[in-house]
Amino acid sequence: MSGVALALLALLLIAAVVVVLARRRPPPIIEATEAPLEGVAVVPGAPERGPPLPVILVHGLFGFDRIGVPGAKLHYFRGIAGHLEGLGCHAHAVRLPAAASVPERARSLVAKLEALPHARVDIIAHSLGGLDVRYALAHLGLAARVRSLVTVGTPHLGTPLADLASEGPLGVARKAIATLGVPLPALDWLSPSALERFNREVPDAPGVRYACVVGGVRRDETPVALALAAPHAYLRRIAGANDGLVPMASQYWGETLAEIEADHFAQVGWHDVGTRRTFDAPGLYAFVVARLGDARPAPDAPPAGSSGSGEPE
Repeated sequence: MSGVALALLALLLIAAVVVVLARRRPPPIIEATEAPLEGVAVVPGAPERGPPLPVILVHGLFGFDRIGVPGAKLHYFRGIAGHLEGLGCHAHAVRLPAAASVPERARSLVAKLEALPHARVDIIAHSLGGLDVRYALAHLGLAARVRSLVTVGTPHLGTPLADLASEGPLGVARKAIATLGVPLPALDWLSPSALERFNREVPDAPGVRYACVVGGVRRDETPVALALAAPHAYLRRIAGANDGLVPMASQYWGETLAEIEADHFAQVGWHDVGTRRTFDAPGLYAFVVARLGDARPAPDAPPAGSSGSGEPE
C-alpha cells in the first residue's frame, strides 16, 4: 500500500473516531455569558425563558447570506452562525433582495421561512432587516411562527443619511445609478419621515417578543471602519452618537438587551483589515440567544394608526 493510501486511511480512521465520540457526548446548551463582553453594556432583564429555538439571521441593505466559491465563502454575519451552531443552537441566514422595498423584502422573507422545516423560530435581524421582519409580522402572517424578534442596529426612527440619498449630489448619483438598471427603492424606507409613517402603520404583533441591541461609537479610541468614518462624523454632528449609518437614538424598539460599542459593520463581525479587533460579535449573538425565550403574554391591542400597506409617500 502506498504512502498516500496509508495517509488517507489514517485520516478516515481519525474522522470515524471523531464522529463516534461526538455522538456519545450530549449536545451543548447555550448558557448566558457571565463574563462581561468587551464593548457590550448589558441591560438587566428577566431571566432566560426557555431553550433556544432555531435562529433566523436576517441581513440589512445590500446584504447577503453568503457569497463566494466553495472553500472561500464570505458570510454577512461573519463567524456568527458557525459560533451559534457550535454552542448547540441551529442558525440559518436567509438572503433577501439586496435593495428592494421593505414589502418586497418582507414577502421574500416569508417565502424563505415557509421553505424551512421549523415550526417556530427566533429572529435576529440587522439594520434594514429589522424593518422587513416587523412588516412581515404585522401584515404577512409571520407572527404565527415567530417567538422573538431582536433587532441590531435597525433604524426604527430612520436615519438622516437617507434624506441625503434623495437630495443634492447623492440624489443625482442615485438617479444615475437607477438609469443603469439598478434602482434603490429601499432607501425610500429609511428616512425619518418614512419611518414615522411606518411606525404608525406597522404595529407590533401581539404575542411576539420585541427586543433590540443598540450600537454606536462613542469613545474616541474605538475604531470606525474607513467607509463609515465620514458618515459617522456627519451623523455625530447632527444626531449625536451613531454607528456610522444609524443614530443610536433611532435603534431602540421593545426591550433593550444591550448597548454595544461597535460600528455598523462590527455589529455583524466585520472590521477593516489591519485594524485592532475590539468587538466580539459572535459572543454578542450567543448572549442574545441566551436571553431569548417565550414571549410574555401580550394583551391584544388595536393597531396604532391605519392598517394600510405602509407604502412611503
